[in-house]
Parts: sequence; structure tokens; C-alpha cells
Amino acid sequence: MNRRIINMLHQTGEKNIALMEASDPRRLELLQDGKVSERAAAWRFINDNIGAAYTGAHVNQAKLAEAMTTADFPNALGTYVSRKMIPAYNKKRFDFEQFIWLDTTSNYLPVTRLQNRAGIDDLEYVNPLGSPRPGNYDDAVERQYNVVDWMKIYPFDRHAIVNDDIGYFSELMTQMGRAARRTLEKFVSRMYTNATSTARMIALGALYYSAAKLTTDAISANRMAFNQRLDNRGEPMNVSLRFLVHHSGLVDTVRVIRASERQPETDLNAANVVAGDFIPIEDPYVAGTAPDLPWWTFADPSESEVKPLVLARMAGVPAPAMIQQTNQNETMTQLGQAGLPTTHPAMMGDYLTGQLSVKIHDIWGTYVDPTAGNWFDENGGYYNDGTA
Repeated sequence: MNRRIINMLHQTGEKNIALMEASDPRRLELLQDGKVSERAAAWRFINDNIGAAYTGAHVNQAKLAEAMTTADFPNALGTYVSRKMIPAYNKKRFDFEQFIWLDTTSNYLPVTRLQNRAGIDDLEYVNPLGSPRPGNYDDAVERQYNVVDWMKIYPFDRHAIVNDDIGYFSELMTQMGRAARRTLEKFVSRMYTNATSTARMIALGALYYSAAKLTTDAISANRMAFNQRLDNRGEPMNVSLRFLVHHSGLVDTVRVIRASERQPETDLNAANVVAGDFIPIEDPYVAGTAPDLPWWTFADPSESEVKPLVLARMAGVPAPAMIQQTNQNETMTQLGQAGLPTTHPAMMGDYLTGQLSVKIHDIWGTYVDPTAGNWFDENGGYYNDGTA
């Protein structure tokens, strides 16, 4: 359809609005309600944005193109893929962003972050006419990490495109978005569930690890452990329990604990003092066999300088990018009677097969230590294997 029609409809609509205001005073109430003005704004939005969608121009400088040709179809397909992929990516199950420290890097090279493990000396009493002694400051611990590429290519069958199999596209686009998000969620889950990270917490002892099952008393013990954390100078740290990350099989247990005014595990009628002191987060990727289901507690990295785990992304890449294969085909003419218009259907993607490929590309990384696993600062976490 010639896209000039849209511009004509826009102009006609504005003229009708002006005539309505001048000739019919009874329409003033309708105008005051804003319904007519909203209709005019809608036409202006269409007029301003359709050209920008294909030309890439700024919305205020966009002009309507003459028509959409077969060469524009791969671009339209790419837009459709993006619109289906992004909502699926954002439809997440594992809300790890709450307890993970998010960082950015400018490139693929390792970045160095300085982590303070202690403060400075206390003040000292000085005798009259005496001079104070100089204090000292512990050097910060260096932590290095970098980001890496994560990619996958998904091909589109040309026959499915020609057959207009909308169900094929809709399902595949949704699955692409879910796959990208799922890969990142599994990566974060493995930060604290891998063997090295787990062994690190066990080796640190009772203030970092317990074999307790998920109960109100166990959560209270976790909280007391956070309250007893000391820095390298032996000073109390400003860190507290904020998040409880648990196996999917513990969802109802968590709900009972949060909803009970009394401890649900005992008949002693003891007060439930932890019900509102933590935010539960289900991790669907944690392995475990009932009744021995593991769970973790974390500090909030935004409330203190303690950052238990770090997820680094490259600056400017907050989410996966969709990269479309360049169209290698262009119909020159149809091998028929001279002078007849070219009616051969557009061949997209690969020159030999017509297959169109879409690549999903994401960039992220984390801190890795041969002895601490992925714990950036163990003082921000606590591990419970649930076997007691």
C-alpha cells in the first residue's frame, strides 16, 4: 500500500477536527474530554514514527517512505524477532539481580577492583604536650575479572517463511528469548553452587556454613552469624541477612515461615522473630533431593560495601543483542518474456539455500578464584546444605 495514504489521512483528520470546533459548539464537551485531541496525536505518532522505523532517522526528522518493497522484508522480520525475543527475555523466574553486585567493563580485558577488608586505626589517648602516633591503613585486596562472549545461531527455514507459519515464528522467537535469559540465570546460580564455592564456605566454619534444614531457628542462626562477622582488624562489620535463596522444593516452607506469628516447627508457642526480616528468592536451578534441600542467605550489596558475588557486563550491552544475517540475494529479472515486471518472490538470507540466520550475542563474566570459587567476598553469604 502506498504509504502516502497515511499522510493524507493525517491531514484530513486534522481538517475535520478544525471544522468540528468551528461549526458545532455542542462538540466542545467532547473536545474538552480530550478524545478528539488524542485521535489527532495518534495520527501524528504514525506519521512521525513509520519513516523512522525504516530510515533510522530521528523521529522529528523522519519522512514517509514511498512504499515497502520486498527488500524491506528481512528488516521487518528482524523487528518481529526482536519484539518477540525481548519480552521473553525479561520474563524471568530467577530474580538474582537483587543480591548480585552488577559491574561493567569497557572491554574484554581484566578489570581490577579494590576491596577494603578493614578500616583504619582507632584514636589513642595523648598526654598533655604529647604528640600522636601515626596510624596505618591496611592495603585493599585486589580482585580481577573480565567478561566473555556467549552466542548461539538460530536458523529460519525459508519454506516456513514463505508459508507464513506464524506459529513457527512466534514459538521460536519466544524460545530464543527464554534461552538467553535461562543461560544467564544458570550462570549466576553456579556461582555459589559449584564445588569450589561450596567447599570454601564449609572450610570457613560455623559462621559461614551449617547442615541445618530450613527452619525459623536456622534462619535466626544465619542472621546471628552475619551479626558476628569481623573485618581483618577484628572490628564488627556492617553486614546483615537480607535475602534467602532456596531450592524450589522449599517454596511452601518459606511461605509458612513468613506467614506464621509463632514458630511453625515447634509446639512451644515461641514467637517467630524472623518472619519479616528476609526476602525469599527461588532458584529453580539448584539441585537437591528431598528432604535434604539446600538454601543460602545473602547480604544486600547495595546496603554495605560487602559484595558477595559479582556479575560483570560490558558497558553498552545490558542485554543480549540480536544479529541478523545480511541478505545475500537480489532478484535481477525473471527469465520470461522481455519487458514483463519481475514477480519472482524474494529470496532471503543465504545465497545457496535462502535460509535466514539470527545470532544471539551476550557478554558477561564474573570473579573466579581457585580456592574461593566465585565468592567475591564470603562475608556476604551463608550456606546451608539442609542435611541435618
